Amino acid sequence: MGLIEVKGIKVYAYHGCLSEEGRIGGHYRVDVAVEGDMARAERTDKLADTIDYGRVTAIVVEQMAIRSQLIEHVAARILDALRKEWPHGFLWQVRLVKEHPPIAGAVDSVVYTVGG
Repeated sequence: MGLIEVKGIKVYAYHGCLSEEGRIGGHYRVDVAVEGDMARAERTDKLADTIDYGRVTAIVVEQMAIRSQLIEHVAARILDALRKEWPHGFLWQVRLVKEHPPIAGAVDSVVYTVGG
């Protein structure tokens, strides 16, 4: 078993329940982890035999460009898209961080994690 982590994918997006969030947007970070059998890639040294983290990043950016009210919804869409791209034998985790959300008080971030 092996583990690939793509950490700190930075995206400016327009998610949130407030109308201002749809106009102004905000900063987000996404971390993706995938666990599975990477033995073939270890032997062959070929990108086709593993998870292409460039493509992982592209999927995150594509899904983050689609406005949602809830980060839970966005994270689940990212997870679904990753599973569709690599449908067999991998366990995925998506961690979505909304930086400085517009809520009362000084809050650095709100984080939602989904996977399995």
